[in-house]
Amino acid sequence: MSMFGEWFTEDEDDIFMGSPKSKFFDVSKTASQDIVEEEWDKIVEKVAALEMMLSQGKDENFDINEEIKEFKLENEKELEAMKKGLYVEFTGEIICRLDS
Repeated sequence: MSMFGEWFTEDEDDIFMGSPKSKFFDVSKTASQDIVEEEWDKIVEKVAALEMMLSQGKDENFDINEEIKEFKLENEKELEAMKKGLYVEFTGEIICRLDS
């Protein structure tokens, strides 16, 4: 496993003295509100696009929340890894904006 892969699977409290989720919120609290709001808008836009993509071609009885719930149950480990990666990505986006 690569160095990044090992780091990524370490215990929650070992990564930078906290989890990727806790670091995201730490950075969010100390960054400019404008930067954080713009990044949150990008996240919501991404979710909206993904929901639209998932719903395309489905009938009016399609329940996206039920589809997501089922997917989460079937893919717990992969989903947790993806969430960690996204928290790292979003934290990086905010940090990069702090210098501009």
